[in-house]
Amino acid sequence: MITSPRFAGQRFAVLGLARSGLASVASLVAGGAEVTVWDNREEARNALADVATVADPLNLDLTGFAGVVVSPGVPLNRHPIAAHAAAFGVPVIGDIELFAAIRADLPPHRVVGITGTNGKSTTTALVHHLCQVAGLPTRMGGNIGLPVLGEAALPAGGVYVLELSSYQIDLTHNLACDVAVLINLSPDHLDRYDGYAGYMAAKARLLAMQHAGQTAIFGRGDADTLAIATQVAAARGTADVRIPDPAALSGQAGWPSLQGPHNLQNAAIAVAVAQALGIDEGVWRAGLASFVGLAHRMERVAESHGVLFVNDSKATNPASTAPALAAFPRIHWICGGLPKADNLDECVPAFGHVVAAYTIGEAGPLFADILAPYMPVTRSEMLCEAVRQAMHASQPGDVIMLSPACASFDQFRDFEARGEAFRDIVTSLIADRATAGTVPPAGAC
Repeated sequence: MITSPRFAGQRFAVLGLARSGLASVASLVAGGAEVTVWDNREEARNALADVATVADPLNLDLTGFAGVVVSPGVPLNRHPIAAHAAAFGVPVIGDIELFAAIRADLPPHRVVGITGTNGKSTTTALVHHLCQVAGLPTRMGGNIGLPVLGEAALPAGGVYVLELSSYQIDLTHNLACDVAVLINLSPDHLDRYDGYAGYMAAKARLLAMQHAGQTAIFGRGDADTLAIATQVAAARGTADVRIPDPAALSGQAGWPSLQGPHNLQNAAIAVAVAQALGIDEGVWRAGLASFVGLAHRMERVAESHGVLFVNDSKATNPASTAPALAAFPRIHWICGGLPKADNLDECVPAFGHVVAAYTIGEAGPLFADILAPYMPVTRSEMLCEAVRQAMHASQPGDVIMLSPACASFDQFRDFEARGEAFRDIVTSLIADRATAGTVPPAGAC
């Protein structure tokens, strides 16, 4: 784990004991801090009773505490912990702020921080991969699901690649990234902010924490991101600002896991990061070709009878599904779930790529009505039926894609469970077809 003796004798409260909370407790305790922990789940509290004091920080006099470390999932605009800590002059921080405090005690290194509304995880994983291909010691962490404090510290010359959500940035005050990235912006998480402007300002703070001479990289796909790039350039000078042009990056046909216009932008940004880190073109081009995408994000699951099966279960809103539909010319589109919007407007420009749609879940009837004027629609209801029906209708060269444009919670625990179900269904139906010589009939799922 990453820790520091600078925590010795300091007092911290940790609220929320999921992955980042547990890593924070371990790092603080190892550094000699006195830690008080709390979680709504009794079993989570009990698991740490032997290493920390168990008490709700809302009931504590926080005088003398160095900080309250909260989970990014705690809504600071509604949870009373923010006001309670402020009454004692105690900062509310996250695990990334603890990492920022530790940096001076680590071997010389660089940090790449990546944020944006969509594409963060793919870009983070790609930058990490390019560093690995270049032979740079590297760790990946943050919102991608790997708490950075739980990772082993890197030797000198290492690169920490961090995916950062707006929630994590809200809890961070001193992370000066050597390279900071803002991929794109569109309305999201507005229940946590004072409108879209508040959400944009939260993202922009990642750039504001940088120092002069550090590199700021921006996507060019939307006006709001470019407006922030202009502000940063005006404040710090254009030498620090890079806005890579995806159209200038050749070779995408040779990068199997980076198809579609959104992934071309992700690749262009990752290349700009690689260049800022001093990685040569021959190295990053080899890395683009060898990159294997993340699970549930345009994941190539299988190919059978000339048909490619793609798991894009992470696409939980229309804005993230739209570029997936633009990635292939002939798509059998499986969509639906728990809707986040009552329209699919952002997907309309790519409807010409859809051969047929198969609607599932709670949004199924709504989506079927929206899509019927544009394409053939089958009201499948269940994921297994949708895959089976798409297999019956597909022909060589087609793509069967799960890109739901919806949350998963009507039928699945989370988007990972939905994507894993898709994988399992595809594998089973392909095996059954190999045995029987045809796609199983209705009801065979």
